[in-house]
Amino acid sequence: MTSLGGASEERGGEFATASRIRDAAIARFARDGFRVGLRTIAADAGVTAGLIVHHFGSKDGLRRACDERLLEIMRREKEKALTDGTGTMLLAQMAQVEQFAPMVQYLLRSMQAGGELAAQLIEHMISDAEAYLSAGEAAGVVRPSRDRAARTRYLAYQATGSMLLWFTLHGADAEPEKFPALFRRYMEELALPALELFTDGLLVDRSMLDEYLMYVPDPPSAAPNAADPDGTAS
Repeated sequence: MTSLGGASEERGGEFATASRIRDAAIARFARDGFRVGLRTIAADAGVTAGLIVHHFGSKDGLRRACDERLLEIMRREKEKALTDGTGTMLLAQMAQVEQFAPMVQYLLRSMQAGGELAAQLIEHMISDAEAYLSAGEAAGVVRPSRDRAARTRYLAYQATGSMLLWFTLHGADAEPEKFPALFRRYMEELALPALELFTDGLLVDRSMLDEYLMYVPDPPSAAPNAADPDGTAS
């Protein structure tokens, strides 16, 4: 029994160390970008570079672990917002936006760096977004779409693109201690127009959509009724 308990504690200790390394890497990558070396991250985490390799295999492996943590937090917070659908939930999340600042700055660094890992991260974000938008449809909070996958991809590109542009203009390279205030400013500037657009729409009628659907050779079928969470037509 003692040996089993000791093994369990050892695994728990290794998990805590790996989490500490990962969190230190997120903060350092967010601050300095992805050219930073493992020794710098190791110093931040209070470990050796060799221990990072032991846990993650390589710098790319560490970055993938950081990406997974980012995706996990995004899924959790987005699904809460899109299945609850109340102003109370929205305001509660906005009251705590500063806590997400390191993740946002990390995402910006990834988009700025580009490359295969950034592309994989965005594709994972889109896949997750389709899942939580579907959950929002099932909860009766989000309107169904005639092309759920295409709508999800558009929203993801719109959100990440506008974020990248805004922070490029207003301080993507801000020091970590200043970035949370910058992120709050971004959220407060865009919250009202975004909510109005998503809630009330933009165009006064559907004539442009109807004419476009007549123009394209094989338009998707009409969106299913909101009561059909599996996406089948009613």
